[in-house]
Amino acid sequence: MDILWTLLTLPYAPVRGLTSVVKVIAREAESRQYDPANIRRELEELDRAADAGDITPEERDRGQQRVLDRLTSAGDAGADTAATPARPPRRRPARRRAAGQARRVDRRDDPERRRGR
Repeated sequence: MDILWTLLTLPYAPVRGLTSVVKVIAREAESRQYDPANIRRELEELDRAADAGDITPEERDRGQQRVLDRLTSAGDAGADTAATPARPPRRRPARRRAAGQARRVDRRDDPERRRGR
């Protein structure tokens, strides 16, 4: 059966391969974005540029705020789920009846019962 399934889904192999490559690239980009060494380097570059006069102190503050916002958003939602929408709460599964167990019927509002039958 596996051989048959492999042959039937063979035309989709490039799509599956591309999907896995995109997942690897996204994971690597995310890990670099939240890497403490990269964040420290960005903040040091902002300080160096402000000391050299390339940017104004307000621009440095805005750049630092962007970096900190990125960190706090990753801490709130988690690096893995930052783009994933929140899932609704799980519902309890319905109870299954055992074999031969009849369904309970509420007969309080049964018109036949009201007539005395």
